[in-house]
Amino acid sequence: MKKFNHVIVRRPCKAMVEGITSGLYPGKPDFELALKQHDTYIEALKQCDVDVTVLEADERYPDSCFVEDPALITRKCAIITNPGAESRNGEKDEIIGAVKKFFSDDQIEYIKAPGTLEGGDVMMVGDHFYVGRSARTNEEGIRQLTEILAKYDMTCSEVKLEEVLHLKTGVNYLEDNNMLVSGEFVTKPEFQKYNCVQIPEDEAYAANCIWVNDTVIVPEGYPAVLKAVQDLGYKTILVDTSEYRKLDGGLSCLSLRF
Repeated sequence: MKKFNHVIVRRPCKAMVEGITSGLYPGKPDFELALKQHDTYIEALKQCDVDVTVLEADERYPDSCFVEDPALITRKCAIITNPGAESRNGEKDEIIGAVKKFFSDDQIEYIKAPGTLEGGDVMMVGDHFYVGRSARTNEEGIRQLTEILAKYDMTCSEVKLEEVLHLKTGVNYLEDNNMLVSGEFVTKPEFQKYNCVQIPEDEAYAANCIWVNDTVIVPEGYPAVLKAVQDLGYKTILVDTSEYRKLDGGLSCLSLRF
């Protein structure tokens, strides 16, 4: 099944080594290695039969390679978010040009202050969107998103986060009713109707896999997760994200897929 035709990514900047981190995965990123890993990521996406738009690095924003957060793209519209992290808020203005290459002005919506929203807190399941209420995404941002989606006959529901940075840090939908869950999401009632595949605690980072046109891209170094995904019948591609993990970034964070 082909669902995605386009992907937008942004090259990491040298300032990424000073990006936001919780310290959960210690160490500063190696910039040169991060560049090589980004190259591999782009090649993996291309193997999934999508065209990839590569945006130039932006040294003003250390975390700007995580393009998932300043925009949310649906099959009917694009939504420019209002990131809750102050150092990242300006990224929303820099993603608009790329989005406008694919969407007309009347198809682009905006989350406005005091609402905040980051794309890492939003998980698309068909035309329904689960949104994590987090330190970066607030009640007003979720209200605005719900209102926007309703205009396009899509729906939205809130998921309260207790432990993780972003919703998709710990839960990701792989299509075909399959969902990878870890940590606090194992028992969340919102997800019990899906075929939930529980990720072992020591591989929780790898709950952040991405489905792209019947292929699942999996972080390298997590054998239990790789086997679980393959046991579901998916073709898999491994990509090393060790340098992005140090900034709490996963596979989904590095691209906008639509």
